[in-house]
Amino acid sequence: MKNRMRIAVLAGGWSAERDVSLKSGRAVYNALDREKYLVTMFDPRDEMGSLFESRNEIDLAFNMLHGKIGEDGKMQGFLDVLGIPFVGSGVLASSLCMNKKIAKERYRSAGLPVAAHCIMRRGRDVSFGEIIEQIGLPLVIKPVSEGSSIGISLCRNEAQVLEGMETAFSWDEEIMLEEYVKGREITCCVMGNAELATLPLIEIVPDASYAFFDYEAKYKPGASKEICPADIPEHLREEASRIAKTAHRVLDCAVWSRSDIIIREEKCYLLETNTIPGMTETSLFPLAAKSAGLPMGVLLDKFVNFAVENGKEKGC
Repeated sequence: MKNRMRIAVLAGGWSAERDVSLKSGRAVYNALDREKYLVTMFDPRDEMGSLFESRNEIDLAFNMLHGKIGEDGKMQGFLDVLGIPFVGSGVLASSLCMNKKIAKERYRSAGLPVAAHCIMRRGRDVSFGEIIEQIGLPLVIKPVSEGSSIGISLCRNEAQVLEGMETAFSWDEEIMLEEYVKGREITCCVMGNAELATLPLIEIVPDASYAFFDYEAKYKPGASKEICPADIPEHLREEASRIAKTAHRVLDCAVWSRSDIIIREEKCYLLETNTIPGMTETSLFPLAAKSAGLPMGVLLDKFVNFAVENGKEKGC
């Protein structure tokens, strides 16, 4: 029991995803092997002082803070200032992935297939006709810098577009209006640093009562069916894996990420990349790992090893 690595799990925080973060953090806290690790848990919203005071007693942070001030580079920067290595992507990658506008620009620069979109900033006057000319109907409206489908609307007419814009602007100063790509939704989990591996693909099938894979469909037990491994042709599995690995690299991600993809008419469209995927009992990353024969504890060991490896590569 000597020389155990001292790991601090960070969960909770300030974002709209606080409750999910607490569940993810608790799942990680419970699954970390106590024979290898001395584990503590902090909620930075309420225990920032304690985290600061404990900085010299932490070998590695396992950040499970979903959403703003946790997944967007701010907490990563704070940990860097404290000198605490952490599992996952650094400041730049975290910020890039959280901003859907910038992430999509990086996707396009790498030749990755994405849906048509436009960006609107609060206060800018744009006519409905201009929107339809650029995007068409139906379309999806989302805040630029939120996760877990928060503030997202699927719009099929002018009234719904106006309502969707109002909803998205209640969460962010910038919003994205995006072509609705109707098809099969899958997700691809990526692990590693220089050498990347993907886990079995998952197809997500929300209950018919949901228009799309929204916040409730994501986290309410039984609200969606997750099929793992996804029953899709081999060439599409290979293409989805290629896209997810490329997204991981072009966004400078580290240790782990999860990219969401829509398959329409034999073509994959990349939606977004998550740098801190959920780890709750209904989350997708643990499901993909389980399908690959990786229990939660073994999966977390891999993340810890990747994080240590990543620190050595940076000369930390």
